Amino acid sequence: MQTTPAFSAKVRTCLFFSEKGEEAAKYYTSLLPDSVMGSVFRPDPNGPVLVAEFTLAGSPFMILNGNPDMQPSYLTSISILTEDQAETDRLWQALLADGGEEGQCGWLKDRYGVHWQIVPKALPRLMHAGNPERAGRVSAALMKMRKIDIAGLEAAA
Repeated sequence: MQTTPAFSAKVRTCLFFSEKGEEAAKYYTSLLPDSVMGSVFRPDPNGPVLVAEFTLAGSPFMILNGNPDMQPSYLTSISILTEDQAETDRLWQALLADGGEEGQCGWLKDRYGVHWQIVPKALPRLMHAGNPERAGRVSAALMKMRKIDIAGLEAAA
């Protein structure tokens, strides 16, 4: 384990946590391929992590732990583009486990308070097919969903 952060990415998203940032980063990296934990910095070798880097599906992130005044919000969220309904369902259930909360239109808040949108590739394909009436029907169906249901979107199209 490194004693100072390596900061391997020039640009990365920083997520603030009051205390469980390292736990969250380890959990997130377990969910998606091409995800790994990176450098970890503990000011006190026996204390909690202050800064940790991780890569989530190839995208760089870092956590900054220890600021109880900073609460996650929708203003910073993570959007995952899924291949199919099975991947959508798997990630939806995993991120809701142990205290997450469902939102509308594929949005959810995980047990750490981080907001996500799980978006099947079918949604942008159906919304941007060059047919405004079709896009309107798909959009109307989406507004009634929590977890996005590809079959429901396709039926509306």
